[in-house]
Amino acid sequence: MVVISARKWFDLNLREVWASRELIYFFIWRDVKIRYKQTLLGAGWAILHPFFMMIVFSVIFGRFARLPSDGLPYPIFYYSALVPWIYFSSALTLATNRVAEQQRVITKVYFPRLILPVSAVLSGLIDFAFGFAVFVGMMLFYGLTPGWRILALPLFLLLAVLTALSFGVWLSALNAIYRDVRFAVPIVIQVWMFLSPVIYPTSLVPATWQWLYGLNPMAVVIDGFRWTLTGQGGPPSATLLAPVACLVLLLVGGVVYFRKMEGTITDVV
Repeated sequence: MVVISARKWFDLNLREVWASRELIYFFIWRDVKIRYKQTLLGAGWAILHPFFMMIVFSVIFGRFARLPSDGLPYPIFYYSALVPWIYFSSALTLATNRVAEQQRVITKVYFPRLILPVSAVLSGLIDFAFGFAVFVGMMLFYGLTPGWRILALPLFLLLAVLTALSFGVWLSALNAIYRDVRFAVPIVIQVWMFLSPVIYPTSLVPATWQWLYGLNPMAVVIDGFRWTLTGQGGPPSATLLAPVACLVLLLVGGVVYFRKMEGTITDVV
């Protein structure tokens, strides 16, 4: 007798994930509780991390290196980039390690494994909210008002979530099989930061390389945050469609790969 899998090659089975949405909420809140368990400052670390990085960047790259800031105060220029970037880097790291960290749960009970990287990416939004609240206070201090452009901010935040999830789904499955991935990801994130307009404005990139630079979704996210919150820079153009299309294809491919590797992950994790 031949046993044939009922799952089709392109079966994303997202209905099963949606049906388990309460489990996603559980993982999110558990992540937050564990993250700040037995800490003195608790969620205050979500504020101190971007704030101290902003101070260091303002002193080294602003006061010493004199890099341009598109006319913005250096604290505003750097903090507006650090808030989405720290969310992305943290979410990607959490998603990459999540499957390997939950080996006891995976081997004992069945649930859609895709929930693990999804909950890791979404849990980072709580830290993002704390950091963003500080940025609102900074804008009030400097007398800046975002105006109508603030309506586009959720779109760029969604793009950051999509970026972290697209890469996180791939890396979480690969990390469960090849543990080298967890060592490579911090290096990739560090290099990625220098390839994004966190420290410098996009205007410093040569015009001949702007098209390639625009394929970096986090460059679009950071420029979008600065534009919607401070008014500096230009609004998103049709070139935004290229990184979005690439991310959608990457996410679909990652979900397909993750679903096909679920059985192998359970055996090797």
